[in-house]
Amino acid sequence: MERMSRKILYRAALLCTLAVLCSCGGYNQILKSRDSELKYRTALEYFDQKKYQKAANLFSDVAEDFAGTMREDTVVFFTAASFYFMGDHDTSGSLFDDFRRRYGRSPFLEEAEYMYAMGYYYSSPAPERDQTNTTLALMAIDTYLERYPNSDKREEMLARIGELTQKLHDKAYLNAKTYYDTGKYKAAVVALKNAIDRYPESNHREELMFLVLKSGFELAENSIVILQRDRYQKALDYYYSFASEYPESRYIKEADKMERKAQQFLTRFSEDENANSTENSNTDGD
Repeated sequence: MERMSRKILYRAALLCTLAVLCSCGGYNQILKSRDSELKYRTALEYFDQKKYQKAANLFSDVAEDFAGTMREDTVVFFTAASFYFMGDHDTSGSLFDDFRRRYGRSPFLEEAEYMYAMGYYYSSPAPERDQTNTTLALMAIDTYLERYPNSDKREEMLARIGELTQKLHDKAYLNAKTYYDTGKYKAAVVALKNAIDRYPESNHREELMFLVLKSGFELAENSIVILQRDRYQKALDYYYSFASEYPESRYIKEADKMERKAQQFLTRFSEDENANSTENSNTDGD
């Protein structure tokens, strides 16, 4: 009974001290204090008040004091969470990654893995930029869903996967289209086909296939005569692939025009070839 009374008195004194220091703007005093318990409690208070920078500073300051104790994982988790809510996802990501490796039995583990994945999600840039963080976000979310298949965040995470995957599709499309836009038609054919092969389910698939055809046709038209026959034939192959998959495409009329021009060239080429063959045959007969 006496021990319980002492605990109650201690907590009351601690709360009074905390209230006085905070009311007096005593954050700096608490930071300079040697009372680890006071710093720990104050850090939790600041975290609840969304004063994350102050919370992070205090948690970081007492990390060594609580190392090896029952509160070690709590201090590390709330330090990482403070940086997460400040938007410093590089720091929080490193801390959460360390946390999930070291504290496999912590009650904070699932939330740490969630915020670790979401940190990469928030760091994922626009499609025009490098998509390394987008790929890392997808990997982290997949890991989270594998470990917590019944999570109440499952639907949210699946929606995030859709958003991130769309960025990868957009990036592949933009990269490949750049070759077409700059008139590098040979490289464009390769890049566009690679984008289709890598993301066959992309919502850009129709346009990518059309641009393969258009790049192939432009390449043939702008080639020297000796290369034109083979390149027009390839353009026809691209046309047949496109038209069979998208017969009602908004691009089909333009595609049909290219097909007719390619056929006309190949017909003329064949006629000229036959004529030359006949002429050569007659010359040999003479």
